[in-house]
Parts: sequence; structure tokens; C-alpha cells
Amino acid sequence: MPLVRIDVPQGKSAEYRRTISDVIYDTTINVLNVPKDNRFHVITEHASTHLLMDPGYYGIHRSEDAIIIQVTLNEGRATLELKKAYYKALADGLHERLGMRREDVFINLVEVKKENWSLGNGEAQYA
Repeated sequence: MPLVRIDVPQGKSAEYRRTISDVIYDTTINVLNVPKDNRFHVITEHASTHLLMDPGYYGIHRSEDAIIIQVTLNEGRATLELKKAYYKALADGLHERLGMRREDVFINLVEVKKENWSLGNGEAQYA
């Protein structure tokens, strides 16, 4: 059950934000084999003074339209090969659907143990 946090520059349309969410949702299902109906996304807009990314770190030239995608998921869900495929598929999908520069897609995966989730009712459903 991934929890996705998406940080975008302020001023993007609702349709733009929804498309980012749709691409992440579809890619997570298709590449990481996460079950359908498992969308838990938080999208936050930030003023340019509150979304700070080095524009040239690691030789990647980011624009002011760069976004951050952080995906928290169960530990062990994805091999290194799947993670690499996921990163590429997300960047490619956002480029295809929104014209987003691949350089502007920053992705961070956070793996947690299954007992670290409560899906509701105060229960640890995966424990």
C-alpha cells in the first residue's frame, strides 16, 4: 500500500496535478504490481521559495517546474531492477502525458516494514 507525496510548484492546474497522480497510480500498478484501488496521494503546492531543489546536483539540470515524488511502500516489494524500471516509467509517463522534462522528476522511495501501516479502524492490517 504505497503512500505517495507529490510536491509541485505553485500555480499548476488541478488537471495537471491530477494527471501527475494518474501517471504515478498507473505506473505503480503496472511496474510495482500494487493492487488496484490503492491510491493514497497527497499533493502539495509550494511557492518558489518553499520548494528548493539544487538546479544542477549530480549533473542533472532541473528547471523551476521540477517536482518531488516520494513513495512509501512495503519493504522488499521491489527489487533494484524494478525500482530502476519504476523511475524510468514514471519519468517517461510524465513526459508523455504532460510534456514534463525527465530532468524535473525527482523520485524517492521509502521502504517500511508491513507492521508500520494502519489502513483504518486503529488496526495493523498487514501485521
